[in-house]
Amino acid sequence: MKNFEFHNPTKIVFGADTIAQLSRLVPESARVLILYGGASAEKTGTLAEVRTALGARVVKEFGGIEPNPSYETLMRAVDQVRRDEIDYLLAVGGGSVIDGTKFVAAAALYDGEPWEIAQSGGAKVRRALPFGAVLTLPATGSEMNNGAVVTHKATQSKLPFRSPLLFPQFSVLDPAKTFTLPAKQVANGLVDAFVHIVEQYLTYPAQAPVQDRFAEGLLQTLVEIAPQALAEPDDYDTRATLMWTATLALNGLIGAGVPQDWATHMIGHELTALYDIDHARTLALVLPSLLEVQRETKRAKLLQYGARVWGIRDGSETQRIDATIARTRAFFEGLGIPTRLSAYHLGQTAVEAVLEQLSTHGMTSLGEHRDIDLARSRRILEAAL
Repeated sequence: MKNFEFHNPTKIVFGADTIAQLSRLVPESARVLILYGGASAEKTGTLAEVRTALGARVVKEFGGIEPNPSYETLMRAVDQVRRDEIDYLLAVGGGSVIDGTKFVAAAALYDGEPWEIAQSGGAKVRRALPFGAVLTLPATGSEMNNGAVVTHKATQSKLPFRSPLLFPQFSVLDPAKTFTLPAKQVANGLVDAFVHIVEQYLTYPAQAPVQDRFAEGLLQTLVEIAPQALAEPDDYDTRATLMWTATLALNGLIGAGVPQDWATHMIGHELTALYDIDHARTLALVLPSLLEVQRETKRAKLLQYGARVWGIRDGSETQRIDATIARTRAFFEGLGIPTRLSAYHLGQTAVEAVLEQLSTHGMTSLGEHRDIDLARSRRILEAAL
């Protein structure tokens, strides 16, 4: 196991009817900007609950943060923060809204060109506004980590960044807020959480059995609850399990002291930036093909993953790895999420476009061994055709 430091300051307030707790979580003197996405937050009554809980505080609102939040939209929120002298942000939504709020928190106090925050990977963040979150879509884990991803539409760039200053002070997790989610978004959340775990787990043995067993338990949980999560949208217990699993998938715990991959995410980000495919769906496109191309460097963990998560123990090592990759692909497809670029009417031209973007963004040595160069990325993408 590698040396590590683990610190996560985010308070989690979990359970039914917990939005009312905002009255004690947000400072009474705060000038609050509520950030949210589309009309669903209003239609479902979530925004009304938030307004009620905030009481007599000065409250402003900024809506319209899109999936894969854009720099252009978020800079309008930054302008409002400065104009209205906002000193506290509250994200109400899923990972995109929370990611966007992290950018706004840093950009509002940044002296230079705010896109430099993303270009530097967050290294240039020196100050940030405090913020909290009300989670409505379990998927990204952004509610309990210090990372975010923002898209610059003008340059078709989707870049990740993180900073110790960008942990939410708190996140309110009420599973009942997921009852009205479309099935497509629930499926996306299942895949997003699944791949987050895989990126930290499916690398090479690091003599970290605690992290391995924790990751395997989370993966098994997602596989177990997926049918019920889609079939019974108002099953509180299942949605509670999904919400907590997605949070644990990327709050830093299972990744402490172990090698991590993230190549699937980096390649997937380019597909989203170029073709506006949902983030989780790009992960489903890339991961099975990446596992195939990287099967030798990941051999030991692929065999472990196959045995412990999918129960694959019979046959030769090659047969077991084949079956493990096939089961992973089938899991995504069973959720209604394609794993082939052809499903989006994309072919070789898209492969070339993604490779060009990877080169432009310096993504030329990806993976836990830094061995996924552009030639290997080409193999991965072509395997996904």
